[in-house]
Amino acid sequence: MRHYEIIFMVHPDKSDQVESMLAKHKELFSKHDAVIHRLEDWGKKQLAYPINKLHKAHYVLINIEAPVALMDELDFALKFNDSIIRYMITKQKDAITSASVVMANKESKTETNAG
Repeated sequence: MRHYEIIFMVHPDKSDQVESMLAKHKELFSKHDAVIHRLEDWGKKQLAYPINKLHKAHYVLINIEAPVALMDELDFALKFNDSIIRYMITKQKDAITSASVVMANKESKTETNAG
């Protein structure tokens, strides 16, 4: 099995469906005996440039150890999902389990505001 990083952007009007999308993906992962090393829901973020006349999107990041067959199936599922604006699947050398820069910044901002 190989390590992958998956990031996808969901249409902002469909943000409420992210939880059910993640549940479907987790079900697919467990069917293929994949291991999720990191799953981060970044929420709605401003886009660097408009995509399909949208200025915001809901971001999700997943690091996974999975077989190639699963990634082909996931690629097909993401490609033909109307709620997904963009997605990217990249191969990684090792499992990434630490918090991403986005989540680290989010946590430091909450600590600053709480204190």
